[in-house]
Amino acid sequence: MTQLASADKKKRATKAKPAAMKSLEVEGHEPTVGKVFTENPKMTMRNVNVYYDDKQAIHDVSIDIAKNEVIAMIGPSGCGKSTFLRSLNRMNDTVDICRVEGEICMDGENLYAPKLDVVELRARVGMVFQKPNPFPKSIYENVAYGPKIHGLADTRVDLDEIVENSLRKASLWEEVKERLHQAGTGLSGGQQQRLCIARAIAVSPEVILMDEPCSALDPIATAKIEELIEELSENFTIAIVTHSMQQAARVSHRTAYFHLGRLIEVNPTEQVFTMPQHQLTEAYITGRFG
Repeated sequence: MTQLASADKKKRATKAKPAAMKSLEVEGHEPTVGKVFTENPKMTMRNVNVYYDDKQAIHDVSIDIAKNEVIAMIGPSGCGKSTFLRSLNRMNDTVDICRVEGEICMDGENLYAPKLDVVELRARVGMVFQKPNPFPKSIYENVAYGPKIHGLADTRVDLDEIVENSLRKASLWEEVKERLHQAGTGLSGGQQQRLCIARAIAVSPEVILMDEPCSALDPIATAKIEELIEELSENFTIAIVTHSMQQAARVSHRTAYFHLGRLIEVNPTEQVFTMPQHQLTEAYITGRFG
């Protein structure tokens, strides 16, 4: 009798489990749903796994990023989206305990090939971080630094042109043209982030990675960065990690949802936010967890 009562109690507890909790228990080996691959990929990732020592942070992720696409990566804190983003230009190489397995290619070239020049790679695949990080140099020198290092300017006139064009593309030129030799750290937070974007595009990258670029900014500065992302997508491929689903909806063409280190769904952004294909995606965007 006691055993029957215990079994009945366990059965009732199972029935009473919230839908959000059930959705968290979806088998991790399920394949990613949606439009994962593209016809005109700039970057291709296949079976990517990332480990920190023995802890696996990314599980078997495969996805394409199309040329001139803005793709947003969303998901709860700790789901692996920033770790995955940092793998795309080998920023994880700076973490001793981190190792990356699988294939990450740009235009068919293996970015983890032993002889690949990582410094050159990070010029081709630039990165803008969560917190604005201008160098302790003038506004001019912040933007000129990369072109100098990579030998992109033969004369001072060439360098001046690169700096001006980069600041114009970052929608910052009109605000700073009279104070180019003042410290970049003296700018407002939003201006500093646009300076970092100008610094990234000064070396003519092919891809720009953005890791929560607006999380430290006020709404007005955020709006400027979002407008800038739309403009930059005409010339660059952009992958952005964001905690703001509203931002993902505003700036991206496709959205990729990560959960517990796995890529759950990739679909056109409008579809993800109106008719998600996977129950985990739906649970996240409706606020049932995350």
